[in-house]
Amino acid sequence: MKEDKAVAKTTRFYGTGRRKSSVARVYLTPGTGKITINKRDMDDYFGLDTLKVIVNQPFVVTNSVGKYDVLVNVRGGGFTGQAGAIRHGISRALLEADADNRPALKKAGYLTRDSRMKERKKYGLKAARRAPQFSKR
Repeated sequence: MKEDKAVAKTTRFYGTGRRKSSVARVYLTPGTGKITINKRDMDDYFGLDTLKVIVNQPFVVTNSVGKYDVLVNVRGGGFTGQAGAIRHGISRALLEADADNRPALKKAGYLTRDSRMKERKKYGLKAARRAPQFSKR
């Protein structure tokens, strides 16, 4: 019984993904390709097909579509940021699963943390760069 738990633990790969203010904790286990996000199916969680494509990109690049089941806990940000964070996490977990995936993932740019953030609001302005409307009179 203890050996079964030890085997199950070694076949689980982990990766943390971040994008904007979203953080995704991704667990990969060998399986059929089922993706579960926050205890919901990916099709239920993401309404847009483009977001589903973003999440699946690392599998397409590494030719491992349908080889892993994915369990994701993601918090913060909006849907687009969360999809980017999940992609980043899946890429890192695939790297842990097989180091040979590194050149393909690196070339596609999925291992690089997207550091772009929202610019802070400045005083005297209505937003980061948006100034109050000017009137001559």
